Amino acid sequence: MAYAEKRVSTAKGSKGKVSWRARYKKPDGTWGSEPGFPTKRTAEQWGDEQEAAIRSGRWIDPDLQRKHFGVWAREWMKAKPKRGATVDKRWNMLDQHILPKWEHTSLQAITWFDVDTWQQGLRCDDVTAGHCVSLMSSILTGAVDAQHLIVNPLAGRRRTRATATTTGARLKAKRKTDEEQWAPPEAVVRVAERLGPVNGLHVLTTAFTGLGWGESTALHRDNTLLLRQQPYDGGTFTCPIIRVDSEVGELAEYVARDEDGRRIGLVLQLEPPKNEGRARDVDVPPFLALLLRYHLADWPWPHVFCTPTGKFWRRSNFGRSVLRPAADGRDALPKSKGHAPREAWAPIMPGMTMRATRHTHDTLQEQIGVKPALAFEQAGHKRPGIKAVYQHPTPAMRQDRLDGLEEIFQRAMRNVGLRTLWGRVDLVKRRASEDDLPNISQMITVSGERAA
Repeated sequence: MAYAEKRVSTAKGSKGKVSWRARYKKPDGTWGSEPGFPTKRTAEQWGDEQEAAIRSGRWIDPDLQRKHFGVWAREWMKAKPKRGATVDKRWNMLDQHILPKWEHTSLQAITWFDVDTWQQGLRCDDVTAGHCVSLMSSILTGAVDAQHLIVNPLAGRRRTRATATTTGARLKAKRKTDEEQWAPPEAVVRVAERLGPVNGLHVLTTAFTGLGWGESTALHRDNTLLLRQQPYDGGTFTCPIIRVDSEVGELAEYVARDEDGRRIGLVLQLEPPKNEGRARDVDVPPFLALLLRYHLADWPWPHVFCTPTGKFWRRSNFGRSVLRPAADGRDALPKSKGHAPREAWAPIMPGMTMRATRHTHDTLQEQIGVKPALAFEQAGHKRPGIKAVYQHPTPAMRQDRLDGLEEIFQRAMRNVGLRTLWGRVDLVKRRASEDDLPNISQMITVSGERAA
C-alpha cells in the first residue's frame, strides 16, 4: 500500500522547508517514489492512484513520461528504419526545425497548443511545417505505444494555417516551387533540341512518360522498349513500353547517417521504387520509341540516361551543369586556353526543372482526356477509392493516350519550326520499316499509324 515520507530540506536558506514524498509499489515489486507534495495526504493519494493504475494495467512510469523529447526521438529513429532518403529527410527536419525547440522538453510537457503555435512561426514553407508536425506526431504515437505516454496530444489535430498576421514569421516571398510548375511542350522540345540526343532525350522522355528523376536515371536498356501485347478487337494490341523495375527501378540519392543521425556520406545506389504503384510499365508514344531505338543503337552504356562516362547522374549536377544553362540561357565565351568557344543561348524557360517536366506528362494526360484508370497507372500514382478496384485500362484507352501524346509532340514541333530533332526525326509523314533502324544516319519518319 502506498504511503508518504516526510522530507525536511537542508539546503541553505530553505529554513527547514517540509515536503512529502509518495512511495508506491511498482509492477516489478520495487518501490517507486515521487517527491514534492505539500501535504502527507496529497502524497498518499497520488501513490494510491499509481497502484490503482498498476492493478488496472493502465499505469505509465512517471520517469518515462519525463524523458526528453530529443532522447526519445533518437530511440524512435533507431527503431523505425526506412528507405535511406526518408531517413535523411526525417533527420533534416529534426536537426533544422524540431530539436532546436523541443529537444529538452519532457514528453508529458508537450501540448497541442504549444506545438501549433510553434509551427506557425517556423521559417520554412507551409508544406515543410506540416511535415514537421506530422513527424512529431508519429514520434509521440511511438511514445504511446512504448508506454511513455498515455495519449498523443497531437493525434487527429488540424494545424492552424498561416494568416495575414502570421506570415511575417514565414518566408516573406512565396517562392514558385517546382511542385507548382509544368513545362509547355514547345519549351520541352526546344530545350531537348538544345541539349542534344542524350540529355535532350532524357528531358523529352520525362515529359512524355512521367518518369521520376530516380526512375529515369535508373532506367536500364534491358527495360527499355519492351513490348506490351494484349488481345484486342479480334487481334493483338502491341506497343513499346518502358519498365520501372520492381527491384532496381529507382536511383536513390541521399546522405547516409548512423543510428544517432550523424552524417556518414553521400549514397547513390539503385533501390526498389518507393511503393508498389511506382513499379509499372509505361506505354511509349511512337516518336519517342523511335528516338529511343536510335539512342540505344549507339549508346555504349547499360543505363539509358547516365553521364558520358557511364556513371549515374547526381540530380544537382545535372540541374546545374546541363538543364540550367539550356533552360535559363547562358552568355557566349570566346575561345581560350583549355576552353573551346561557346555560343550564347537565349532563355527558353527559366527555372525549368526535371520535376516540372514530370508534371508535364500528367498535365498532358489530363488535357487529352486520358481515363483515370490509365492516367493513375501510367503516372505511378495510387488511385483512391473503390474505382481503383473495379476499373482497369483497356487497349483502346492506351491507344487514345498514345495518339494524343503523339499529336501534342508533332504540334509542338510545328509550332517551334522544327522538322527534325538532332537530325534523327523527320516529321514528313511516310511509312518506315523498323528494318531500316540500324542505319542510324538515315532520316526516318515518325509514324502516325495506330499500333498493330
